[in-house]
Amino acid sequence: MKDLDNLLPLKPEGKGSKKIKNRGKSFGYQILGFGSGVAAAAAFEVDFLVVAGGGAGGGYNHGAGAGAGGFRTSAGTSGGGASAECKLALNAGITYTITVGAGGGGQASGSDSSIAGSDITTVTSAGGGRGAWSGGLAQDGGSGGAIGGDGTANQGYDGATVGGCNPNRYPQGGGGGASAAGTNGAGTTGGPGGDGVASSISGSSVTYAGGGGGGTYKHHQAGAGTAGSGGAGGGGNGSCGQAQPGTANTGGGGGGGERQSSPTYGGLGGSGIVILRYPNTMTGSISPGCNTIGCHPGCKKVATFTVDGELAVS
Repeated sequence: MKDLDNLLPLKPEGKGSKKIKNRGKSFGYQILGFGSGVAAAAAFEVDFLVVAGGGAGGGYNHGAGAGAGGFRTSAGTSGGGASAECKLALNAGITYTITVGAGGGGQASGSDSSIAGSDITTVTSAGGGRGAWSGGLAQDGGSGGAIGGDGTANQGYDGATVGGCNPNRYPQGGGGGASAAGTNGAGTTGGPGGDGVASSISGSSVTYAGGGGGGTYKHHQAGAGTAGSGGAGGGGNGSCGQAQPGTANTGGGGGGGERQSSPTYGGLGGSGIVILRYPNTMTGSISPGCNTIGCHPGCKKVATFTVDGELAVS
């Protein structure tokens, strides 16, 4: 797996760090720049979930499953088996920028999702890696695409390493997911995608960031690789022939296409999502209107971003 250089807690002052000017007082406390080496007195502690867009499955000629979007959270287990990260410390009077990664299309990797603000270190989840096919190699990502894409540390797992016969032959393996690596193809069956991770930050349990299943060869009349939970459908199965897309707003990886499918692309990656859960004492305004603020059963509020937007808190 690739190393991740932006995990919380925040980095101490040094090369590459940023100093933030003092922002005066908030609720009786002096707000200090994080680069000062002194802990800031936060107005609010906020839980987060940041899931990136899943990659697209490999297409015509030996399509492999794509990796899921990177999965990071402070409320439960992060991707790659990592423990929960530190909560975010958000301050009144600051507007935070939310980016929701798009799923990969046309055999491309997914896009990153992030939370950014002038007083915090940006939290970024990496887009899922695309799946390999005869015309292109798999790519690394939050979770790696099959065949051979690596996941990112504390975000997701690697894609499958080989197909059923060898790295350039069908059936192909599955893409990596947030909780498991993709599985190699075997015999005439494509490999399953790696499973995702369940989160209840929204108030109900939802599984995010499952990998896409591997594709097969039409003439084999074989079964496609199954989707990782929370992710995409598998590749073409010899009778239906079409790879399935990743689930929207879960970061699922796209399934790999079969040998003679039409159109020739694999399944599209599922778009990502960003969720912030914060105390009822905190007032937030959200934009644009297609993003929402709702009530959480634990007497908290939940801001859900399915497209790029902003959250202003007071």
